[in-house]
Amino acid sequence: MLKKLLATAALVGVMVSPALAQEKFTFALNWFPVGDHAAYWVALEKGYFTDRGLDVTLENSKGSGDSIAKVDTGAADAGLADSAVVIASNARGTTVKVVGMVFDKTPLNVFSSKDKPVTEPKQLEGMTIGAPPGDGQRQMWPAFAKANGIDESKVTWVNIEPAAKIAALAEKRVDTVADYTTGLPLYEKPMGKGNVVMMPWSDHGFDMYSMSIMASEKTMSERPEVLKKFLEAAYMGWRDVMADPEAAMEIFKKRVPEIDEVLIGANMKLGLELLKTDRYRENGIGWIDEKKMCDSVELVNTYMGLPKKVDCKDVFTTDFLTKVDMPAQ
Repeated sequence: MLKKLLATAALVGVMVSPALAQEKFTFALNWFPVGDHAAYWVALEKGYFTDRGLDVTLENSKGSGDSIAKVDTGAADAGLADSAVVIASNARGTTVKVVGMVFDKTPLNVFSSKDKPVTEPKQLEGMTIGAPPGDGQRQMWPAFAKANGIDESKVTWVNIEPAAKIAALAEKRVDTVADYTTGLPLYEKPMGKGNVVMMPWSDHGFDMYSMSIMASEKTMSERPEVLKKFLEAAYMGWRDVMADPEAAMEIFKKRVPEIDEVLIGANMKLGLELLKTDRYRENGIGWIDEKKMCDSVELVNTYMGLPKKVDCKDVFTTDFLTKVDMPAQ
């Protein structure tokens, strides 16, 4: 009888175990896996999500517009997107808000080749720029163009898949490509070191918030504690990447075997430089500065031709952030 009771108790224990009670949570990446995403795989590998009762799935997307659509329609619970695209989407009726930053410095940039270099914004006139329709930088283009006196009618955008950006520039199918500064090593592989030219937007009066973590009103209102746990675990992943990039890359390669760890490792380290700021040291990784966010909103309102003006308070919140300290340097 005692054995039967013990067996029954063990069975009940299994039935209510945390593993079976985990909350499913889908996180939409903004692209296919690159160094900018290493932290989420590290958090998965180290159990930061499962320790908080989360069963997290990472899903690829085709740019910020795509990841926002997934979150806004409920296909994903949260995701990565360029903050400018999140702000613009608010004017078009989405319920998506920025709930945490990734890069504190902007990575917005245009790549060109050494034999047809673009180092000044006006040089883009008469040229083609490659990017997917939902690309965050492409959607922010009108603001950058107006801020730098570029005649948009003289610039032609070419639709290319995210994974085809590098080949399109290397094979001269486009003159330039809109892509983050962190992508430099990926472009140098086929084109050669020294043959890729960058034009960071921050060098031309455009230092606004960029890569962010966003969530929908549904996730924020119906699953606030789940979102808070997800963000804490995600930023713990970023903390570990910053503390030991080599170990992080080993985990990334284990989880996503198809990546080139040398290229993605260099790509990841460029991204880390965008996180090493006094703001993150003081407030924790992922903190959103109200002034910088509102300045970013003002840029979008001024230059992107939105159907209505966006109020800064409607596009971001810090309510779900738990302070995760940067590693000691």
